[in-house]
Amino acid sequence: MPTYRLDLAYDGGSFHGYGIQKDQRTVQGELERALRPHTAGATTQVAGRTDRGVHATSQVVSFTSRALDIDYVRHSLNSQLGPEIAVRSLVEADDDFHARFSATGRAYRYRVLNEQVHDPLRAATTWHVREPLDIDAMNEAVGHLVGEHDFAAFCRRYRDRSTVRRIEWARWHRDTDELHLSIGATAFCHQLVRSIVALTVDVGRQIVEVADVPRILEGRDREIARGVAPPHGLTLVAVSYGEEELPRPAWVEPNHA
Repeated sequence: MPTYRLDLAYDGGSFHGYGIQKDQRTVQGELERALRPHTAGATTQVAGRTDRGVHATSQVVSFTSRALDIDYVRHSLNSQLGPEIAVRSLVEADDDFHARFSATGRAYRYRVLNEQVHDPLRAATTWHVREPLDIDAMNEAVGHLVGEHDFAAFCRRYRDRSTVRRIEWARWHRDTDELHLSIGATAFCHQLVRSIVALTVDVGRQIVEVADVPRILEGRDREIARGVAPPHGLTLVAVSYGEEELPRPAWVEPNHA
């Protein structure tokens, strides 16, 4: 049977994460329900299982199925899944393509609204932080995390799973009243990005010193890494495959990789 690649975007606010969970509404559950009449119950694989409330603009899914009328199926899926989920493309892929295991990189963006007053129209996609944030200190802090490290202090622990990861770049950028973290890596462990956001925002608030960041990283102690930022500010924005270069914003200069 042919293998298919499906690229989708979704607003994660009303879903209990991406992966199927019993008695919970999830992105995968809704997608496989909509696919069922066309594929006779195909099981999907995903590039990255996002947590409850996390969004995606460029999630990638793969599955095998009997031959499909691609245009018809894409139109059917969007009719069923909108407005919270959008199928941006559906194509036949190489037989050995796997959304998760074939991926060579993933990139996320985290948005912080840094204003005294919250904005109701951005409440679902930004973390509102009232205190002034020192973006230079935040970038100095996050610079300590670029490269290959054991991120045990920043990742939710699972038995017998390595927490060593390589971060290719991580950089904060101010866009009027918002601060955006762009971060790319070959792979992420659970809650890594949100933990990095929480720590570096506390650096920006002058609660944590920049000099403490290497010590926290090297200590590998989950209890002292400042917790996790709220999920709704986080969006999966890119997944790369093969020789593709993982895209990053123009303001992330090469010397920060």
